[in-house]
Amino acid sequence: RFERYMALPPCHILAQFYVSTSGELSCSMYQRSGDMGLGVPFNIASYALLTRLIAQVCGLRAGELVHTIGDAHVYLNHIDPLKEQLTREPRPFPRLRINPNKMDIDEFEFRDLLVEGYEPWPTIKMKMAV
Repeated sequence: RFERYMALPPCHILAQFYVSTSGELSCSMYQRSGDMGLGVPFNIASYALLTRLIAQVCGLRAGELVHTIGDAHVYLNHIDPLKEQLTREPRPFPRLRINPNKMDIDEFEFRDLLVEGYEPWPTIKMKMAV
């Protein structure tokens, strides 16, 4: 069993992919519980990346990521850090380049991904609630 390797049970539990008649691959992801300060941003980025990778290997364009959360929550010790985050002006969205030669989902490596134009704000620390 894998539970001994996890800090928490998985919150994201279901992903369904849909191919439109126009050749777009979209992903609908459901998670049972969502820590809005720490977990949800990572889940969004992870499933957006997964959608892009699967679209590439299937010869499709990436479409939408639809994200549904059963229990979205903000922990009390995350309120002030999240208020600080809300004061920040959004910066231009970075561009993700994926090695176009990779056509097998199991063959992707970190070096096959390039993020261009990423200008992050300084880190805001939040403690994980376990």
